[in-house]
Amino acid sequence: MTEQKRIAVITGSNRGLGYAISRKLAQIGLHVILTSRNEADGLAAKQQLSAEGLDADYCVLDVTNDVSVQRFTKWLRETYGKVDILVNNAGINPTTKPEESSLLTVQLETMRVTWETNVLAVVRITQALIPLMQVHNYGRIVNISTEMASLSAISDDYYPLAPSYRLSKVGVNGITAILAKELQGTNILVNAYSPGWMKTDMGGDNAPFTAEEGAETAVYLATLPDGGVQGQFFAEMRKFGGPVQLQW
Repeated sequence: MTEQKRIAVITGSNRGLGYAISRKLAQIGLHVILTSRNEADGLAAKQQLSAEGLDADYCVLDVTNDVSVQRFTKWLRETYGKVDILVNNAGINPTTKPEESSLLTVQLETMRVTWETNVLAVVRITQALIPLMQVHNYGRIVNISTEMASLSAISDDYYPLAPSYRLSKVGVNGITAILAKELQGTNILVNAYSPGWMKTDMGGDNAPFTAEEGAETAVYLATLPDGGVQGQFFAEMRKFGGPVQLQW
């Protein structure tokens, strides 16, 4: 069954936005690979999708750990022999800490841990999986960012300062732009997008939109046609009723 289907890996997909993206991709006929650090949570998410008749698999993955990424890559190569889509969703947001209200008070250790999880881990898993896209010259990479990472908008935006989270996503945007330049001339397309404020464990109950709504742009970018947009930063589609590019 999976030989003729696109294989989509979604990091941090046992809940929230990652799970919503996985579910939507499976609903349109892709074979999704759920990942999480906690095996029990990941297997429970896979069972939920399977109960809906959706095509899903699961493997433990800690994107911050070299050995875990190596094991995951080996499993993918031996089980599927390729990867078509990578959604870099796994991440942390420490904005609830009081010191996160200012760059003058933020703890450097908080910034370091956030950077390692949200930025270096994206590089680690992307480096590992791109060779599995290059074998058949097809790939779609979607990096989860935030409008808070738009440098051109910082002076007048209304978002929390949140220096650790905000700067880590500036890093994600930089990765997107650089990687897109390196992949020019190939059929591997990489883009970033902001899912907005959603009702998830990270976003809280007061958020105005659901994870399912936040997943819409990810699905659009994960299924771009050959020759599609490359190296751009998108807003959440619900705001405009379609894909709209943001300024870096």
